[in-house]
Amino acid sequence: MKRKDYISWDEYFMGIAMLSAKRSKDPNTQVGACIVNVNNKIVGIGYNGFPIGCSDDDFPWERKADNINKTKYPYVVHAEANAILNSTKDLHGARIYVDLFPCNECTKLIIQSGIKEIVFLSDKYKDTDSVKAARKMLKKAGVKERQLNLKNKFIKLSFEVVL
Repeated sequence: MKRKDYISWDEYFMGIAMLSAKRSKDPNTQVGACIVNVNNKIVGIGYNGFPIGCSDDDFPWERKADNINKTKYPYVVHAEANAILNSTKDLHGARIYVDLFPCNECTKLIIQSGIKEIVFLSDKYKDTDSVKAARKMLKKAGVKERQLNLKNKFIKLSFEVVL
């Protein structure tokens, strides 16, 4: 008889996104993204961080400062953008799993790349102008959005090899 406590596809792909977020060096916000094609094959992953060649030690991680050049915002590439840039296949019809609902800039990239569904966990910025603009574009472009309600709130992951 097969095991019954296995995770769903949604939980699996969101888990990949959340594991990817663990690569982010951002001390405040770690976001991960996982792009999946219509055949449930992973075709892109990413997390928020600085562009290739820009050392994590040479740029600021601060959220607030007296000068915009002293904050992370002009420099950080969001997880969704990195997943799209890191993708290996055509993204038309794909789904993107992301732990935080995308901003308007990432939403433009999602729409333009052909992704047709966003599956997300947190919507904590839903009242911001950025997310309101994102939702307006998604609706007009026919991209579905779905907040994931996980049945498994905790999944144990161990690097211990069990034979």
